[in-house]
Amino acid sequence: MGVDQAVKVFIWQYFLLGGSSFLAVGVLTPYFRRFAISREYYDLPNSSHKSHVEPVPYLGGLAIIIGTIAVSYAALFAIEFSAKNFGLESSVLAPALLLGLVGLWDDLKNLRPMPRLIVQSTVGMFIAILLIVTNTMGVPTGITWLDGLITLVWIVGICNSINFFDNVDGGAAGTVAISGLALTYLGYQGGQYFVAALSAVVAGSTIGFLLWNKSPARIYMGDAGALFLGVLIATLTIRFHPHTHTKWTSFSTKILLLAVPILDTSVAVCSRLLRKISPFQGGRDHLSHRLMRLGLSRPVAVMALWALTAVFAIIAMVVPSLSSTAQQIVVLGALALGALLFIGFIRSASE
Repeated sequence: MGVDQAVKVFIWQYFLLGGSSFLAVGVLTPYFRRFAISREYYDLPNSSHKSHVEPVPYLGGLAIIIGTIAVSYAALFAIEFSAKNFGLESSVLAPALLLGLVGLWDDLKNLRPMPRLIVQSTVGMFIAILLIVTNTMGVPTGITWLDGLITLVWIVGICNSINFFDNVDGGAAGTVAISGLALTYLGYQGGQYFVAALSAVVAGSTIGFLLWNKSPARIYMGDAGALFLGVLIATLTIRFHPHTHTKWTSFSTKILLLAVPILDTSVAVCSRLLRKISPFQGGRDHLSHRLMRLGLSRPVAVMALWALTAVFAIIAMVVPSLSSTAQQIVVLGALALGALLFIGFIRSASE
């Protein structure tokens, strides 16, 4: 088989992975919706920070979790199973499953913020130790304690960012789908096929769920789905090594892939601290809420956030192909855009 043929087959394997997870989650979601309705597992509009006006069933996260894990392991057994590959895949999926189950417990029992943070930090420390011991951190600094701290902060931060960003119909699902597609491309182009393959599964799963979660949402992923996706996309990006000329542009490329959820969390947390309220307190001070107060409808506000995510993702995809000087200019420009957006959003009405 020639090189071009081999590459062509490999590309279609990614389409098959994404398509399989799309179908799996797309088919599973309505079953979990009916089950949630039968058990009356609803997200009720019973607090001021809720943006919906009618009860919406939970448990969409279970469809995402089951579909993602089932397709990932099925592909592993079908294509290239080995104890090493099984361990590698499990090292990413097992922590995500654990946090997904904690999120499910939170959906059903309404946990306080501190227990969730403790579990997230424990999982983050486990992932940090694993990446350091196996030397699989994408952009290591060479300083063990600093690598551990960066990984811990990244895992916990992104996990909560995706959870916070799930505040409007289709917001988190669409954004993770775009980031997953970009990471699939970057991983494939950089020869990091494990990262690319799992990213393709994540992208397919979230697009499949989006069929039911787009405005007006018929089901929510809840904390189960948001925490599962959060730790999964965080782990994949921390493992990913961008082929850039400097370490700071490599770190920045990872940030660009998840720039909008990071921006959303930064604006919400800073806004709450400035108003002297708890960052863990819910509120209508996220980017989607601020856009709607500017006059955008809910679907348009979500699409604006998807478009912004796509802009940053495209920049991240282009950066590795540029010269060293061009990389630094483009990344600086993208970070400056993020800073300007932060200033603009933080100055808009918080409530």
